[in-house]
Amino acid sequence: MIIFWQQFLIFAAKIIYLMVKVKDISSCIEEFAPLCWQESWDNCGLLVGSPNQTVHKVLLTFDVTEAVVAEAVDVQAQMIVGHHPLMLSGIKQLTGSSDMQRAIMLAIKNDIAIYAAHTNMDSAPGGVSYRMAKKIGLTSMQVLSPQITDLRNADIQVGLGLVGILPAPVSELNFLNQLKDIFSTPVIRHTCLTGRNIQKVALCGGSGSSLLANAIRSKAEVFVTADFKYHQFADAEHDILVADIGHFESEHFVKEIFHELLIKKNATFAVQFSKIKTNPINYL
Repeated sequence: MIIFWQQFLIFAAKIIYLMVKVKDISSCIEEFAPLCWQESWDNCGLLVGSPNQTVHKVLLTFDVTEAVVAEAVDVQAQMIVGHHPLMLSGIKQLTGSSDMQRAIMLAIKNDIAIYAAHTNMDSAPGGVSYRMAKKIGLTSMQVLSPQITDLRNADIQVGLGLVGILPAPVSELNFLNQLKDIFSTPVIRHTCLTGRNIQKVALCGGSGSSLLANAIRSKAEVFVTADFKYHQFADAEHDILVADIGHFESEHFVKEIFHELLIKKNATFAVQFSKIKTNPINYL
């Protein structure tokens, strides 16, 4: 009998040890993309829930909406990991008057933690822009706008955007059509074709218009990003081809990065992709 209880206690201790908590998942992501790498205006990290909450299933999404939280309830996920923060500014009331407020209220009611990895994931080596570059097939990559040096490895640059080289030159029109296929976008807004072949490519996931000057200085033939405004297209003049592929289209595969990180470090819980369409932009 004593031996039985000893074995039971050992088994129970192993089960407790294997239990994954919200803080374990947070640490896994932050080891790859530390919170100190986020922009000053951003709001990354654990936004809703207790760090000590046990997690059996994680739902991965690009945006956290009320519909995504409802999906988490349906699939019995205890944590949602998304790219865009659910809230960027202070909340003075929770009355359910907006999708964001209703998402928070539903998450709290159902003990669902919400975590965001945004500009820290944009700046991380291997993060959003690196995944874009990998899909395009770039090599010899350098950070477009270095911010800081990774203190763990002085040879690693941390910052926004990348510039890299295609295996072979390609015409501008062919390159734009390749972007449409790679990023599954029905429309690419772009500046006038310059007549140059494309081989050196600058890119930035999400809103990258502030890096236009960096892209021009890099001597890239094209800058692939999103959210360019009317007059910003004119700023490119004829120095570079700007290809605006759409914000969602440039970044939504960040879910792949989340999945790889969590599966690699923690195989003791389920990781599931959200099936909710969160892109607010539609094309006709």
